[in-house]
Amino acid sequence: MTNCLFKCTSESTGRSWNYNNKFLINNMTIGFRTISRLVVPAFGNLFCLARVQLSTINMAENNPDYKNATSIHEFTVKNIKGEEIKLDVYKGHVCIIVNVASQCGLTANNYKQLNELYDQYAESKGLRILAFPCNQFAGQEPGNSEEIVCFASDRKVKFDLFEKIDVNGDSAHPLWKFLKNKQGGTLGSFIKWNFTKFIVDKNGTPVERHGPNTDPLDLVKSLEKYW
Repeated sequence: MTNCLFKCTSESTGRSWNYNNKFLINNMTIGFRTISRLVVPAFGNLFCLARVQLSTINMAENNPDYKNATSIHEFTVKNIKGEEIKLDVYKGHVCIIVNVASQCGLTANNYKQLNELYDQYAESKGLRILAFPCNQFAGQEPGNSEEIVCFASDRKVKFDLFEKIDVNGDSAHPLWKFLKNKQGGTLGSFIKWNFTKFIVDKNGTPVERHGPNTDPLDLVKSLEKYW
C-alpha cells in the first residue's frame, strides 16, 4: 500500500520542480538569485547525469544478466522510498508490472482501473501490481519521489509504487530489459508509451504483454488463467 511518505506542499502538488535545483536555489542568498538562475540549473543537470550513471552501475551490480534470467524473482528494485526490494517477495503471486506517468492522457483511467483491480483481486487472488514511474515519454512524469507519492496518495493508490526508472535504452532498469526480452512487442520490443502492462505468473515468468491502450480491467480474463 502506498502512503504519502513526504510532506506535500503547494509547490509539490501544483508545479513541477527539479528537486535538486529547487533545494539549491532555496538555499542561495537573495544577492545570488540572478546567478543561481544561470548556474544552478546547469550544475543540477550535471549532478543528475552523474547520479543516473551511478544508479545504472549499481543496478547492474545488484541484478543478474537479463538475458540469462528466468524469473523476475531474481531481480532487485528500489521502492519509492529508495529502499531495495528483492522481487522474490512476490513468489506465489500473479503480478502486473506497469510503467506509469502522472501527466499522460491515459493516467486517470489507468490509475482508476488499476485501483479497482487491486481492490477486487489482491486479497481474494493474491494479485500484486508493481508500478514504475517513468519520464521517458514526452516528459510526462517530471516529478521527484515526493511529488509522485503525493500524486498517488491523492488517488488513494494501494498497489506497490517504485522509484522512477528508465524502461528503454542503455539506462533501462535490468528488470525492464528482462521483461522486454521475454515478451517482445509489435514493431520491436521497446516500450512504446506509458502504461504498457506485463502479466507475470506465480513463478515470476512474464507470460503476457499488453499495450497502453489496453484498459487494466480488460486484463481480467487473462489474469484468470494464472491464478
